[in-house]
Amino acid sequence: MSDIVPLEMTMRECEGLAFIGDPHVCSLKPGYRFGRRTDDDYPETILGKLKFVIDHCNQNRLVPVFLGDMFDKPAEQKKSIETRLLRLLNTSWTQPITNVGNHDITNQILTDDDSLKYLEEAGAVRVAVYSGALDTFIIGGKTVAVGATPYGQDIPTDARHYFPKADTIIWLTHHDLAFEGSYPGAQELHAIKGCRLAINGHMHIVKELRPVGGTTWFNPGNIVRQAVDAIEHVPAITVLTAEGRLKKVVIPHEKAVFDLTGKLIDSISPGEIPKETPSEDKADSAFVSLLQADSSMEMGQTQDGAILMEDIQAKFKRDNTDEYVKSIVLNVLQKSVERKAA
Repeated sequence: MSDIVPLEMTMRECEGLAFIGDPHVCSLKPGYRFGRRTDDDYPETILGKLKFVIDHCNQNRLVPVFLGDMFDKPAEQKKSIETRLLRLLNTSWTQPITNVGNHDITNQILTDDDSLKYLEEAGAVRVAVYSGALDTFIIGGKTVAVGATPYGQDIPTDARHYFPKADTIIWLTHHDLAFEGSYPGAQELHAIKGCRLAINGHMHIVKELRPVGGTTWFNPGNIVRQAVDAIEHVPAITVLTAEGRLKKVVIPHEKAVFDLTGKLIDSISPGEIPKETPSEDKADSAFVSLLQADSSMEMGQTQDGAILMEDIQAKFKRDNTDEYVKSIVLNVLQKSVERKAA
């Protein structure tokens, strides 16, 4: 197990850690989950963002730390996208590390059926298969240890036994967490003894720092906007510097990437994004406006089910639908879309 590997055997010197939220690499054109994105070539978009991130890490001797959901589907159907991603990761000056997200796994844990396992076996990335110790680094003369809890596994309440000699412990999670108050299905934030900073993936919109006991929680959001609710999210990575500070590095991106036809938002016109960086309150307000918009006229106008998906998700939210029922409905919709596309 990783927690019994001697600390000194895994140490790497670097200038900091770059936390990278949920790439969702996939070979399909925008559809189903990405139906309103206007990219001509979505795979090129996401690989371009990842190239920027890896280049930035190389230039600044930062370790790339992925927060989970490297892939959009556990088993990527097109081997070419796996190979291109492998080639890109291999340009990193040092081996990246990653947590495991819900989109990375076919079953409860990572197996040989999953594309992320292929990257691990090829040596392109170090993966947290089980909750526990992941890696250790020397940053600014101090030992910084990184542990991780994959999606679906229990987040520890005490991390000290994993890294008894570390100066600082950072923990990675990929969970639905109640950063802004309790809601159905979300886990409450809790202190992790010995852990100074906990970084969460899974949730695609940035959340403010939340101190809980001796642990500060942060959710940086992902590096690509998938759905309209993230329209005002700014794709970025978060760097932990040698001085112990968190620094936001914005990834070059197109501002207007969504087709807003039929969606009424007071603060923006279809296809346009405000020039200023909006507050989280404005983002939430825009999302509420989207949910309240009448989209019945759009039913059946797309072949990928994206607009129907928006209406279903809106109904789920209004009715506080049970998670089990939601999973059944979404599974039926996905199968229907895949059959129609075949």
